[in-house]
Amino acid sequence: MKRPKAPVLDPTYGDPHRKALIRALEKRRWKFARELFTMAADPDEMAFLMEAAGQVDGVQDWIAEWIDAEPDSTLPVLVAGCHAVHWAWEARGGKRAKYTTDAQFQGFHERLRYAEALLEKVLAQEPDNVTARAWLVTSSRGLGVGAVEARERFEAVTRLHPGHVVAHEQRLQYLCAKWSGSHEEMFDFARDAVATAGPNSLLHELVPVAHFERWEATDPDEGNAYFDSDEIRAELLTAAENSIFHPDYIPAGPGWAPRLAIFALTFELAEEFDAAARAFALLDGMVTEWPWSVLGDPVEKFTISRDWVATNRGAS
Repeated sequence: MKRPKAPVLDPTYGDPHRKALIRALEKRRWKFARELFTMAADPDEMAFLMEAAGQVDGVQDWIAEWIDAEPDSTLPVLVAGCHAVHWAWEARGGKRAKYTTDAQFQGFHERLRYAEALLEKVLAQEPDNVTARAWLVTSSRGLGVGAVEARERFEAVTRLHPGHVVAHEQRLQYLCAKWSGSHEEMFDFARDAVATAGPNSLLHELVPVAHFERWEATDPDEGNAYFDSDEIRAELLTAAENSIFHPDYIPAGPGWAPRLAIFALTFELAEEFDAAARAFALLDGMVTEWPWSVLGDPVEKFTISRDWVATNRGAS
């Protein structure tokens, strides 16, 4: 039997393109970063690269150099705007609203407004820039944009690229009860999206994400009781069969790891151990910040979950 790899937290997800971009931005090599961005094959790959850029500290301190050097290009402005959305969430912190200070909220909103100004500048020149519109879906949640405008922002993305993964993920977050929606709205959105998603689509991860969000909202004293449901287990399995367990699925490419990890975690919480073991095998020791950081230290929580699954496999 193959021995599982030691868990490793890897922000690159083992993707050389993503790794090169992170290193280029860390070293302020914007000319190389520009080439890497322009190599993106489609809007989803561009979004996954932009997520990586958002995780690089300090970009806001030097990005003006790139903007000034290429005044006719929207790319550096786009990078600055998308990065500023992530930078805004750093100011807010990762805790629920009741644990967030007024000063944190002020910094959060100031940075989001700065981000939106940059993204709108991109759209003034390129109205069909899918990435700029997708990041406006994210900022709409942080700024508490009204329901009608928030939906219009999302639909502006999907008119251009119907299956945009990041835009769907961010729209689901907006519809969570902890933000601007409800459990019912969140599940309706997730189920509608997967109903029209093709086989092998990452959009099927919206199902486990929605159940994970619903579980997080339950009373902690209830433990994992929320997942003790044959209906939920069946829905998770169907979503997996249409994506990560699909015969054509290959665990590689941009953005794959956290989308696969949410299946592993929710299967473990639901005590669907055989399915969880399959998902962990596909991850092959790859640890991502999300979703494990919601529970604590990512490597520690990944390891505990994987080992618990291995111990109980065959019992589901």
